[in-house]
Amino acid sequence: MSVLVAIGERIRLADPRHHAILKGMAWVALFVLAGKIMGAAKEMVVAYRYGTGADLDAYLFVFSLIGLPVGIWSSAVTSVLVPLAARLRQQGERELRRFRSELLGLILLVAVGLWSVWGAIFYLALVSGWTGLPPATAQIALRAVPALLLLLPLGILISLHSAWMLAAGRHVNTLLECVPALALMVVVLAFPDGGIAPLIWGTVAGAVCHLISLVIPLSRRGEIQAPVFHRESAQWTWFWKGFGILVAGQALMSLTAIVDQFFAARLPTGAIATLGYANRVLALILGLAATAVARATLPVFSEAQTRGGDALHRVVMHWVRLQFMLGIAAAIVGYLLAPWGMKVLFERGAFTAANTEAAAEVLRYGIAQVPFYFSGLVFASYAASQGLYRLLFWCGVIGIVSKTAVNAALVPSMGINGIAAGWVVVYGLNWTFFWLTLGRRKSTDSLSPA
Repeated sequence: MSVLVAIGERIRLADPRHHAILKGMAWVALFVLAGKIMGAAKEMVVAYRYGTGADLDAYLFVFSLIGLPVGIWSSAVTSVLVPLAARLRQQGERELRRFRSELLGLILLVAVGLWSVWGAIFYLALVSGWTGLPPATAQIALRAVPALLLLLPLGILISLHSAWMLAAGRHVNTLLECVPALALMVVVLAFPDGGIAPLIWGTVAGAVCHLISLVIPLSRRGEIQAPVFHRESAQWTWFWKGFGILVAGQALMSLTAIVDQFFAARLPTGAIATLGYANRVLALILGLAATAVARATLPVFSEAQTRGGDALHRVVMHWVRLQFMLGIAAAIVGYLLAPWGMKVLFERGAFTAANTEAAAEVLRYGIAQVPFYFSGLVFASYAASQGLYRLLFWCGVIGIVSKTAVNAALVPSMGINGIAAGWVVVYGLNWTFFWLTLGRRKSTDSLSPA
């Protein structure tokens, strides 16, 4: 009983920011779990229908590369808007509404321009054979490009509205991320003989439904303003100061996805699909905890910064250590259960026992990245909340250089296993960089017991 009393007293005296992070983490983890269950169901349906054939290779290749600029935008806008929104609330609702209108107008122009430019680049790359895909797979990919390019403007708008919801402290946007998986699963099941078309149009339909599901609650709360196409808000200087360097850093880090796709494209047919299955299972492990960490800590760290950020460093280091230990446990469990998990999730229909064995092996090579990834996200949230965007940029530099070098060294001898192992090196180096630059910063104030 005395032990329970002592634990209760320690919790009561803990810094309020620990409570806020834990509460946010609990809600986000619950929503992520629901989303991942839906995502797992979708992957089971896709595996049953497509296995590791050329159709899925083509779809994943196009989907991952079209999603590249969306991923860059999403990471950068979230890291900048959440701290900026905390500042804007100190200045009043009028300034926040003005900036939302101006930002939406700019984003609509960017989305249309990016759709045109990226589409032209992608088409030329496929026609010229630069991708390294087998000719039959490249032809399938070429047919998929026009429709999947719609994901560019849709994804950019989805990321913007998700960031505004997160900035307001409402984590339901995480739950809404299961909408695309649900839509894709329904379409693939409804049209079992449609070739690659159900994958394509199910993905587009999912993105449309996701955007609508975000717009409706924001509109009801009066948090969406009509776009304007001029920039008068005083916040643009602050926005561009962070956004530009974050885009550059995230672009470099995201290029690792292209590096992986091009290395995998030169391996035998099915390599991209096998790597994709392993990565999606790894995403289930990473996403459940990592999304909760990032989305729970960034608003808390940002709010603390607007109020002076007193003694925040010790709070950060507490969560870094905790997430690293949780990551070790998750990696061990994931390694042991990899074959069983692949079998339960995918081994049916066109997905054979040999596919299960190959995908499980890839997963085991990549699982060691989990501790570095979990705890590194706490560092990244801390850096963003403090406006230390140059550190995030250098993480991108470290990522692209190390991933390219490791792939070149390992893929010739290890195949797709080398691609998976390369991520352990990338996140290990980034974690070390964060530790050296952020982990040893000294706090200037005392902190209540953690």
